[in-house]
Amino acid sequence: MQMRIRFLPFLALTLLLAAAAPPPGHPPGGYQTVLGARIWVESEGKGTPLLLIAGGPGLAHDYFHPYFSALAAAHRVIYYDALGRGRSDRAHKAADYTFTRDVEEVEALRKALGIARMDVLGHSYGTLVAQAYALKYPNAVRRLVLISPLHSGAMWQASNDLINRQIEQTMPEVWQHVQNLRRQGLRSSDPAHREAYRTPPGLYFHRPPAGPLPLDLSMDIYYGIAGNDADFVIGGEIAKLDFRPRLKSLAAPLLVLAGRYDRIALPDRVAEYKKRAPRAEVVMMENSAHYPFIEETAAVIERIRRFLAR
Repeated sequence: MQMRIRFLPFLALTLLLAAAAPPPGHPPGGYQTVLGARIWVESEGKGTPLLLIAGGPGLAHDYFHPYFSALAAAHRVIYYDALGRGRSDRAHKAADYTFTRDVEEVEALRKALGIARMDVLGHSYGTLVAQAYALKYPNAVRRLVLISPLHSGAMWQASNDLINRQIEQTMPEVWQHVQNLRRQGLRSSDPAHREAYRTPPGLYFHRPPAGPLPLDLSMDIYYGIAGNDADFVIGGEIAKLDFRPRLKSLAAPLLVLAGRYDRIALPDRVAEYKKRAPRAEVVMMENSAHYPFIEETAAVIERIRRFLAR
């Protein structure tokens, strides 16, 4: 799972940001000091704030560009790089990268930006952060959008199991090599294991985009948060997560967007959102996999626009 984010404030809040040249194709950005670290933030547009939370864990916000810029006509679209990602500060030690910190970073960032209530959008791993945040800080969230969501560590584990079965079936030589390493005691985070491991073709996209995407995943953060054997067995805080029993208590209206061909946010597991959160709007994008906002941009943005405008 993977992603990135960006943002920037306006008026008096602009004075709180250290001026910095935005990367090509990005809106203006700067740093906010959040939980003792400099966090890179960009924003565009005015109106109700919409905070985007990237996936991974370990992706910066860059892959959200330029897909969500269309929402800036009516919203202040905020992108950011969480601790250790993109242009933000690195942690002093690997143990500082935690799911709990990612959640609290959202709340600290909201306060630093002087925002009372905001819409929140998460993608992939970012949906776990978004759900935890909306449940813990309900008064801060006006509306919640989840794209390619995960509702639990068990759902992530089901994806792992499916992907590894496909590797075994379609790339038996890769599977045999990996199994030989695992018999030696190596796990997903070991450099030799990472070098040998390959994901099956078409895992992330139903129709791959023409050009490369800025999916620069920090492996230290990925394995630090998801567990040192995350490609086989989800561990750490993620393994214990299960938002399903609490989804019915979500105060914010909920929109769930998923890809029919997604093998990470599996459609049969996504369907549980409708059962667990009866008021949720659950939409299956029929020509997408894990990145529907890239594969079906216009349709996804229009769905989000209508949902946020209600």
